[in-house]
Amino acid sequence: MHNKLLNNKPSNSASTASSPVGVMDSGVGGISVLHHIRQRLPHESIYYVADSLYAPYGNKSPAEITERCFAISDFLIAQGVKALVVACNTATAASIQAMREKYDLPIIGMEPAVKPAVKASRNGVIGVLATVGTIKSAQYAALLANYGEGVKVLAQGCVGLVECVERGELTEKTTRELVNCYLQPLLDNQADTIVLGCTHYPFLRPLIEQIVGPNIAVIDTGEAVSLQLQKKLIEQDLLMPNTDSGVEVVFWTNSQSVTAPAVIQTLYGSVANIEQLAV
Repeated sequence: MHNKLLNNKPSNSASTASSPVGVMDSGVGGISVLHHIRQRLPHESIYYVADSLYAPYGNKSPAEITERCFAISDFLIAQGVKALVVACNTATAASIQAMREKYDLPIIGMEPAVKPAVKASRNGVIGVLATVGTIKSAQYAALLANYGEGVKVLAQGCVGLVECVERGELTEKTTRELVNCYLQPLLDNQADTIVLGCTHYPFLRPLIEQIVGPNIAVIDTGEAVSLQLQKKLIEQDLLMPNTDSGVEVVFWTNSQSVTAPAVIQTLYGSVANIEQLAV
């Protein structure tokens, strides 16, 4: 079991290219981002923390979310990570500014893919599936102000979808009904592009695409985050060279569910090194 680091000013001054990348999320959804990082940067070791005991973040205050982000960041920095990826749209919106003020290592966040959706849309009607916390955030409002001019952006808060993914219920009838319920208003309003504004939602992408059909574009931001991580690591001379040294991927979860390790392993798609987190 691991305890919270009490140091108020964690530093990555001892980080090297061989140090791992830290990835954090309110739960298991950020594993979708981890897949993009592994694809783009296969030589990087990754330490992933699923804060599932406190999921979802969408119904929590910014102060509560920031407290969790600090606790998880302190833990990951104590493990020696060289960069942090906040693989959660809600946490990014609520806390990334405070995190960047507190920590001195590269921190990469998430935001709903409104900009690429505007480019992809043929009729100028975009639907955004996200948590209520993301939709209410100043960051989301800024996204619309910067990139939403001349298009119609329909925001759909999706209460319950995070919990479905946390339980590993990706194809169950109740999950399908919930996804259909949230998609239907967007389709009724002629949205031709759907943005997955939560890192949990890419695991529901096959179900979403099945419901919306082949003529609707579905977009998430995992690839853009992996590209930004690569850029930051190169800038700070922290990119792991293409060597044959062992790559380590470790998961920590504070979930109290007996099924949590199985869900992580299913979403990761391979045998996973999973440890219990006491933060």
